[in-house]
Amino acid sequence: MRRPVLLVVAHGSRDPRHAATVHDLVRRVRAQRPGLRVEIGFLDFNVPSVGAVLESLDAEGVRDVVALPLLLTRAFHAKADIPAVLSEAPPRLRFRQADVLGPSPLLLAALERRLYEAGLTPADKSSTGVVLASAGSSDPEAIAVIADVAREWRHTGWCAVRPAFASASLPRTEDAVRELRELGCARVAVAPYVLAPGRLPDRIARGASEADVLADVLGPASEVAQVLLDRYDAARTPLLTALGA
Repeated sequence: MRRPVLLVVAHGSRDPRHAATVHDLVRRVRAQRPGLRVEIGFLDFNVPSVGAVLESLDAEGVRDVVALPLLLTRAFHAKADIPAVLSEAPPRLRFRQADVLGPSPLLLAALERRLYEAGLTPADKSSTGVVLASAGSSDPEAIAVIADVAREWRHTGWCAVRPAFASASLPRTEDAVRELRELGCARVAVAPYVLAPGRLPDRIARGASEADVLADVLGPASEVAQVLLDRYDAARTPLLTALGA
C-alpha cells in the first residue's frame, strides 16, 4: 500500500518571503524522506489553496492523506480553520489531521542553533537572557504552551528565558528585552519562535532593536523538517491500521 500523501497546510501571507520559506522547508522534508509525496496548500493569500490541492489529489486517484498544520501551537487555525477546510474535501479522500509542530525538543534545538548562527556560543548561555518571541494568540492554550516552552528552555542553562508576543498578548518583545536587562543578564538575545518571515516576525525584529543578538526565524531548519516527519508518522499509523495495512 502506498504511503499517505503528506499535505502541509500553511497559513499563507501577502509577504512573498513566507511562501518562499514554506517551499524551502518542504524541499528539506522531501530530501530527508525520499519517496514521500509532500504537497503544500495555503489557507489564505497564496496558491494553491488547500481545497484545490485536495481536489487535485482526488482527481489523481489518491485516497489517503495526512494533513499537517504548519503551526507551532494549537490555536484557532488548528482547531477551527483547518478542520473546516478538510470537512469540505472530496468524500473519497481518507485523511487524518496531524498534530501541530510544537512543543518539541527538536524545535528548541533549532532555536538554539539559530542563536549560535547569530553569534552566540555555548559558553555564553549562563550569562545570556533569551526572549522567546512568538507571533501571539488570543487562545489561552496557545499562550500557556509558549510560557511552558520558555520555562523548559530556561532549564537548559540560559541566564533566563522570557516569552513575548508580537500580537494579541503581552509582553511585547521590547518589554521582555528590558526585563532581562533589569534582571542583570550580561547580554540579551531574541529568538523568534516563528516559522517564516512576515509582518509579525518583522514586528519582533523591531522590538529586538535594543537586544544584543537577534536570531533568524526557524525556517527550513533540518530539525523543523524532522518534526514534520515525526508528526506525519504519528498520524499515518492509525490511518494505516484502520485500513488493515
